[in-house]
Amino acid sequence: MTFKAPDSLAEQIAHHLAERIIRGELKERERIQEQKVTQSLNVSRGSVREALLILERRHLIVILPRRGAQVTELTPHNVKSLYALVMELYILLARAVADGWRVEADLAPFLAIQQRLLASLQREDIHAFVEGSFDIMRAAFPFSNNPYLQETVENLLPAISRTYHLALERRKGEMGQFMNTFAALLQAIIARDHQQAREVLTGYGEHNCQLVLATLAER
Repeated sequence: MTFKAPDSLAEQIAHHLAERIIRGELKERERIQEQKVTQSLNVSRGSVREALLILERRHLIVILPRRGAQVTELTPHNVKSLYALVMELYILLARAVADGWRVEADLAPFLAIQQRLLASLQREDIHAFVEGSFDIMRAAFPFSNNPYLQETVENLLPAISRTYHLALERRKGEMGQFMNTFAALLQAIIARDHQQAREVLTGYGEHNCQLVLATLAER
């Protein structure tokens, strides 16, 4: 594989490696050797090093002194910590949309995402479904107008995506549960009901966290 577009090369490499981690092709604690990545992707070592720093910021790898980069572990503590933080960030985004929308057209992006998710569900396309679910958060970013919130969420999404894939590969029926949650969340946003939006997201986060923990316990 050969990458071009020098201005975004490190991001492309990071995305490639992230996909392999998220899908489980690169296992927990597995080392990622710079030289092998450089040779297999036909890119510079400097670009690979920059990509690894991006992956570390996104919590998919750790870079250890004298040992190099290795894939992070999915432990129960890490999963609980991740969901505790991410759900609060999602609640902030939901509140921003509830307060910020003015006309029905403002909600059109969310309705379009809902239709794409339904199509992915019908195809049982887990990867497309997970990616589409993150489009919900990205559609909410303009309402929050908070670059710090946006950057934090973006850096955590790959780690969340990893847990989603882990759980959904074994329990595809959970995609339908997500659709029900999204519909309930949209209703709360349309009603500008902050408390209901918080309850919907908190319930979903707790449910999905337990689902991931149960999957970890089965391994």
